[in-house]
Amino acid sequence: MSEESVPQQGGVAARPPKGLLQQMEELMAALNADLSALDAELQAAGPGRGGGADGVAAGAVEENEGR
Repeated sequence: MSEESVPQQGGVAARPPKGLLQQMEELMAALNADLSALDAELQAAGPGRGGGADGVAAGAVEENEGR
C-alpha cells in the first residue's frame, strides 16, 4: 500500500505540511511579539526596576530593532 492511498486520520483537511522556513518565520514573529511586549512592560516600569542589567538589555533591544 502506498502512502497516497492511506487515508488521513483525525478528519484534518488535506493541506501540505509547513516547510521548515515557514515554521521558523512564524516562531520568530511570535518571539518578536513577545519581546516587544516585554520591552513595553519594562519601559512602563521605569528606570531602576531592573537592577544593573537595564543598560545591557536596552542596548540589545535597540540593536535588534534595526534589523
